[in-house]
Amino acid sequence: MSDTVGETVSLSQLACSRCSKPATLQCPKCVQLKLPRVNATFCSQDCFKESWAAHKLVHTEVQPLQNNGSITQQVSDSLSQGWLYCLKKGQTRCAKIPSFDWTGGLRPFPISPRRLVPEHIDCPDWASTGVPRAEQASDLQNRVEIKSPELIERMRRTCRVAREVLDAAARAIKPGITTDEIDDIVHKATIAAGGYPSPLNYYFFPKSCCTSVNEVICHGIPDARRLEDGDIVNVDVTVYLDGCHGDLNETFFVGKVDKESQKLVQCTYECLEKAIAIVKPGVRYREVGEVINRHACLSGFSVVKSYCGHGIGELFHCAPNIPHYARNKAVGVMKAGQIFTIEPMINAGNWRDKMWPDGWTAVTTDGKWSAQFEHTLLVTETGVEVLTARLPTSPDVFPWLSQ
Repeated sequence: MSDTVGETVSLSQLACSRCSKPATLQCPKCVQLKLPRVNATFCSQDCFKESWAAHKLVHTEVQPLQNNGSITQQVSDSLSQGWLYCLKKGQTRCAKIPSFDWTGGLRPFPISPRRLVPEHIDCPDWASTGVPRAEQASDLQNRVEIKSPELIERMRRTCRVAREVLDAAARAIKPGITTDEIDDIVHKATIAAGGYPSPLNYYFFPKSCCTSVNEVICHGIPDARRLEDGDIVNVDVTVYLDGCHGDLNETFFVGKVDKESQKLVQCTYECLEKAIAIVKPGVRYREVGEVINRHACLSGFSVVKSYCGHGIGELFHCAPNIPHYARNKAVGVMKAGQIFTIEPMINAGNWRDKMWPDGWTAVTTDGKWSAQFEHTLLVTETGVEVLTARLPTSPDVFPWLSQ
């Protein structure tokens, strides 16, 4: 079984299964098995190698074709029911991979069944298929949209709801709560506001938000692990409402956190604030990374390079990409009417990341902790409007804001 990407194919409508960049390569084993291209396409050999431990399990999960369903349906069922290596409730998700080289102290715990969405809720296309086909096919993957005044107003409403949902989760964070319970809060608050939790079933992601604990950089899957005193946890919320998405995240303290972790989280918050401060028409996208990298390095931390900010609106992810590290090669300048996220991920140790075999959970390679903050931003004629800004009712959870 090969561990490199083989056949080059025409994949203009698909995205890399690891990083969501435009895909140009397909897994040769999937080609041999005649599996659907979804979750089998990659932008580079490096992305394929990083995803191999998780991706190869798709090959073994597919059973011989039966009369009661197609290969496509079997793959979909396998992913949704087993979530790659995840087993049924009551068993650890890592039971199939005891030899995996864990980088830190965190381990995957059982995940609960997928939460239901009422029929009256307006859903994006991936809610039923797991594949954001409209997003993949859109020319906004290569062109930065100037939002109309009407769309900007919808984005304001959606982003405010997203902020209120994240605030509801923040109020619940304490030692003893599980990340699955946090996900339940996010799910119910989103539904109550008339929205759809954008992460749910996005490329088959099984939960309504991401919860990234300690050494998890991003895209952690909510599960049955209870948060412990001294942990840090990032909660990443995106709401789909009125036909558009609002995206933000914050990293929270669980109980009493050591001083180094407090410094890490505060530095990450400051990195985002300093980046937002330069946003205005005419600024190059690449300058965001310079500002963030400078502040993080002066504090003794490093900046993750594998994940970036992104355009957002009626699509969950689109152009432009906003790298957070220095000497990046992002092309283009900011213009009034553009909306995008900035979401720096800052590590206490080195900047490199590694993927858990679930295909989603990105962790630090040295096991040291990571923090992240994110806002959705509108470029105005004179500067920037933070669409997901904290509200007067937002919980007072960051001590440096009251100093």
